[in-house]
Amino acid sequence: MTTGLQLVWFKRDLRVADHAPLAEAARRGRVLPLYVIEPDYWSLPDSSGRQWRFTRDSLHILRAALAELGQPLLVREAPICEVLADLHRTHGIAAIHSHQETGNDWTFQRDRRVMAWTRSQNLIWHEYRQHGVVRSLRSRNGWSRQWETLMAEPVITRPSHLPAIGESNIGHIPEHPQGLRPDRAEGIVEGGRHAAWQTLENFLSVRGERYSGGISSPVSAWNASSRLSPHLAWGTLSLREVLQASRDCRQHWRQQPPSDKRKRWLRSLRAFEERLHWHCHFMQKLEDEPRLEFGNMQRACDGLRPEQPDPERFAAWCKGRTGFPLVDACMRALTAEGWLNFRMRAMLVSFAAYHLWLHWRQPALHLARLFTDYEPGIHYCQLQMQSGTTGINALRIYNPVKQGLDQDPQGRFIRHWLPELAEVPERWLHEPWSMPESVQRDAGCRIGRDYPQRIVDHTQAARAARQHFSALRRDREANQEADGIREKHASRRRPGPRRRRAAEPNPQLRLFDGKD
Repeated sequence: MTTGLQLVWFKRDLRVADHAPLAEAARRGRVLPLYVIEPDYWSLPDSSGRQWRFTRDSLHILRAALAELGQPLLVREAPICEVLADLHRTHGIAAIHSHQETGNDWTFQRDRRVMAWTRSQNLIWHEYRQHGVVRSLRSRNGWSRQWETLMAEPVITRPSHLPAIGESNIGHIPEHPQGLRPDRAEGIVEGGRHAAWQTLENFLSVRGERYSGGISSPVSAWNASSRLSPHLAWGTLSLREVLQASRDCRQHWRQQPPSDKRKRWLRSLRAFEERLHWHCHFMQKLEDEPRLEFGNMQRACDGLRPEQPDPERFAAWCKGRTGFPLVDACMRALTAEGWLNFRMRAMLVSFAAYHLWLHWRQPALHLARLFTDYEPGIHYCQLQMQSGTTGINALRIYNPVKQGLDQDPQGRFIRHWLPELAEVPERWLHEPWSMPESVQRDAGCRIGRDYPQRIVDHTQAARAARQHFSALRRDREANQEADGIREKHASRRRPGPRRRRAAEPNPQLRLFDGKD
């Protein structure tokens, strides 16, 4: 069936396989594949050069893949509605196809402008799901079932051929887009479909065996974690592709003879697949309530912390100069590499929120710029969860000293990222402020000169934070509000056999294995 020129608008879905908009557009007629670099987006406080470099790599790979099919990717750098209007004048667009996007407020308002423009032109804009997020969701009841149904559908095959449309100006993919603020971006994660599949295949054949039990420590997590999060965030792989590949691997190990290796693989793959489920669970929260990018999920928390952060404390946290070795090592590693394992991300946020008593909004923007895998729906909801402002989750106040002793007992990670502490004896490494002057001299590290004094007393700061929240959680109106939040946003049990089970704690806490 041919119905005219079909424009496929690529956003966070930079691939040709398992791409419903591309497949459906190709079925209807000639395809015009388009990516728009929007200067206003790249000037936002949560955008960064690190994210752009991953996107740029992925665009080059996507353009080559589309060219093999017959029609390369068009790239334009301008506001989207201007680009659409120009292409409509030149080519006569019959319809627009894209994936739904649960992005930040800017992309939400941008999509509203696009919808208004398409209506003014009597054009149909077809939007397709690529995640388990449901638009205009009325209830979380049954949400897991629809997620499983979507993820179990066959992976969509890419089109076999795309007729050329005769557009000679395919557009330049710039080194730096307009509006992007300069930033240091070492340790860039390679983007593109080829890198995505290499990462997935390596995880499911080698690294994934140690996923369970290996993802908490920053020493082991760099290899034990899947490292797929940037590819899922920017869509070089679909979530369905990853889940189905993981389940195929799981089936393979089920068929193997009993062994410790088999047990480790099955335990790890089960844990990994549960994390994939949580990916969409958190995105659904922002989809249902976009204001969560800016305001506390539980409004009773408004005014609990100053909206503007203490500049000295915030700067020390951002630079990895708080005086707490594991906190500082994690921030410096993230700044250099653009990735950090989940537990250490949670610890960074916990330290900012409870020990430094910073409102989550400014730390959220700083971390967004550092994360190559920045996904707004996950990001802002996790920041609130770790900061205690959801009203429905247990407070997770990570003790930064205990975390160091538990997750990096020999100090391998700390010494790598804090070379000024390289010669400090293990006995003093996690609490360098208690190190005698004679030891400081021998280690060549003067506390307060070579490495900062701790910015707060972490024990007293944690106690004060608990007191603030204890008063809040005794408040009757705050508890009534929490009941409404739980009904709207909390997870439901995943579908299973109908039998009575003992009550279990909030299943979101399964995200955190081990003690704090």
